[in-house]
Amino acid sequence: MEEQFISHIGTDESGKGDFFGPLVIAGVLVDEKNAEYFHELGIKDSKKLTDKKMLSLSVEIKKRAPHSIIAISNSKYNELYANIKNLNKLLAWGHARAIENILNSSTCEYALSDKFGDEGLIKSALMKNGRSIRLEQMCKAESDIAVAAASVIARAAFVQKMQAMEQTYGIKFPKGCSGLVKTAASEFIQKYGKERLKEVCKAHFRTFNEV
Repeated sequence: MEEQFISHIGTDESGKGDFFGPLVIAGVLVDEKNAEYFHELGIKDSKKLTDKKMLSLSVEIKKRAPHSIIAISNSKYNELYANIKNLNKLLAWGHARAIENILNSSTCEYALSDKFGDEGLIKSALMKNGRSIRLEQMCKAESDIAVAAASVIARAAFVQKMQAMEQTYGIKFPKGCSGLVKTAASEFIQKYGKERLKEVCKAHFRTFNEV
């Protein structure tokens, strides 16, 4: 642990590279006390954890730290993307909302997110509401405990939303963008028709036109 730990908000997203399922952006405010606890729990970048482990860690994080989860359903995502036409701007909007939601009830002067585009994008999305927080973006920011915690609760929410979608539609939706994804998309079209595919996928992906 650092000599002097600075309380800060970490933000991260999940579902960005998945054809099916929502885009989830989360923020977590970590102070010295809960940072130590999170380290003991073994919270690290969600890509290194199983879904089951993430779901249980997510419960612990949400109990211990101020947090915010922005889950953008596929219908909403496709509508926003059609207007914004830029994934980085959409991500910046989500990261800014997560930071602001936490600032509504907690005081914090520093926020860190994984680098996905121009730093100014989050700043301008924040400044509309006059937030003066010091904001940094860092490559591989998941090495930071607050960003790692945010990545865990974002992925856990993504997994839960995918499970709910599978129950609603009675189809297994694979993660990512593999050939299995196309098979599932074809199955969905057979069952519900092509015009409803946007309810469960990100329509700007090349896969959308391929199926």
